[in-house]
Amino acid sequence: MKELSLAARVSTSYARRALAALALAAVCFGSSLAADDSERLGIVKEKPTEGPYVEIENGFMVPYTVTIPGTEVSFEMVPIPGGEFVLGTPDDEEERLDGEGPQVTVKVDPFWMGKYEVTWDEYKSYMALHDIFKGFQTFRMRPVSDPHAPDVITAPSNLYDPTFTYSAGEGPREPAATMTQYAAKQYTKWISILNEDFYRLPTEAEWEYAARAGTTTAYFFGDDASELEEYAWFEDNSDELRHDVGQLKPNPWGLYDIYGNVAEWVIDQYDEEHYGELAEGVSAVESVRWPDREYPRVVRGGSFEMTSGECRSGARLGSNDEKWKIDDPNVPKSPWWYTTYPGTGVGFRLVRPLNAPEAVEEREKFWKADVEYIEFVADHRIDNEGRGARGIVDGELPAAAAELKEKENADR
Repeated sequence: MKELSLAARVSTSYARRALAALALAAVCFGSSLAADDSERLGIVKEKPTEGPYVEIENGFMVPYTVTIPGTEVSFEMVPIPGGEFVLGTPDDEEERLDGEGPQVTVKVDPFWMGKYEVTWDEYKSYMALHDIFKGFQTFRMRPVSDPHAPDVITAPSNLYDPTFTYSAGEGPREPAATMTQYAAKQYTKWISILNEDFYRLPTEAEWEYAARAGTTTAYFFGDDASELEEYAWFEDNSDELRHDVGQLKPNPWGLYDIYGNVAEWVIDQYDEEHYGELAEGVSAVESVRWPDREYPRVVRGGSFEMTSGECRSGARLGSNDEKWKIDDPNVPKSPWWYTTYPGTGVGFRLVRPLNAPEAVEEREKFWKADVEYIEFVADHRIDNEGRGARGIVDGELPAAAAELKEKENADR
């Protein structure tokens, strides 16, 4: 009966959540929906005299830096121009000559993308929420009435055995890794609400478009894999370690480590036949293969543990949660962490679309646990095992965290 009651909690009232979503939209995302585009972060009226930019109808998209509220940690975003490309272009020269594989032209709207992969400095700011949310419970602060409300996120459990996660490095400027797609999506929700702008994982089409940067070769620098060591940390040069982001050459659109270092989550389900089912000229968001089962999900770009062939622009990897968590002794296994290769080499980078969806339901589609079992396991781990935590995210969270610290110090 206990499991049935937990599963029932996954499906809360649609009306209740819709009303809460509307309220959250009005409060949390006002700045990202400003009438004057030039008032938005990353947009200027005058054409820049230097540096990268993307011209849009009401100005110019430019790079920008954001400091995560309540921390001294920042991240950088760079503009990616709109355009179209052929998704599914084979990267192998023989395949290109044969024309094998389903291909479809996809239109991509402009967006900003993380200049670097999300680093441990950034991700540990999110991981710290576990103890903060637990502290809120202890001192009866900021109670969560609906575990699946639009302003609630889960924070990942403290690591059962850090050696799985940190064996390849945990330096502040090294890319974070070993998190599940669900954990990465919850991170994007946290960073979005906290910064009052819409961030998410890229779609598979957006990721490949940005990685290729207008090219059709196996790599954005050409077809010669021997040149990869100038741009990527991979099997041949990584010494089986993750490396600080931004040490090697970027691609033409200013993205560092788009190949190698850590492989990167996108939002899509892995489906070999999906490209062939798409209509010509589909948009990057319309092209998404929305997940309807726990795995496999798509990972792109290859990692420090992978071969040069696995780091090509078109190379795809499908997740396997059973094998990627095989060393996790917990039952059910963690919804937030992987313990086994190649999951130990998987991270992500942020995307912020120029045209963000106004409806919170559409935003939530990129953030939520899209399969009931994932949400069920997260609830079970938090409510029955005390691992992981959930809490409300809003503009008051940093101040509340500071207040909690004062209470904890006074209580010692």
